[in-house]
Amino acid sequence: MDIISTLPTVEAILNTISATLISSGYYFIRNNNIPAHRICMKSALFTSVIFAITYLIYHLNIGNIPFAGQGYIRPVYFSILISHVILAITTVVLVLTTVFMIIKGETEKHKKLARWTIPVWLYVSVTGVIIYLLAFHFYPPLD
Repeated sequence: MDIISTLPTVEAILNTISATLISSGYYFIRNNNIPAHRICMKSALFTSVIFAITYLIYHLNIGNIPFAGQGYIRPVYFSILISHVILAITTVVLVLTTVFMIIKGETEKHKKLARWTIPVWLYVSVTGVIIYLLAFHFYPPLD
């Protein structure tokens, strides 16, 4: 097994870590633990960047793999995939804007946008894992 073929699993692990960090960061900010919130959110951002790098490496080397599922699961899978892709693109803009707001000291704007950023980012992380499970474990690619 070469390293490229392990990347989907690595990506699912990174998405799981990101989702955990995002959720923890939300918990900490709701409980006024700003230092822990910052650590979690910076770590989630770092993990998401590593995910993006591994995702690009995988798809530049392998390309797209057709989904092998048949029947009712196909529209379910593609509905999840389409919403995931659209919101993943949106998440990049939301996360970067939210980060730049806090860097510039615009705390109130940061808080307002973060109310949208966190659930969208969390959705993208969780659906990334669901897509991985569907495409590589429940309905693995045909050889």
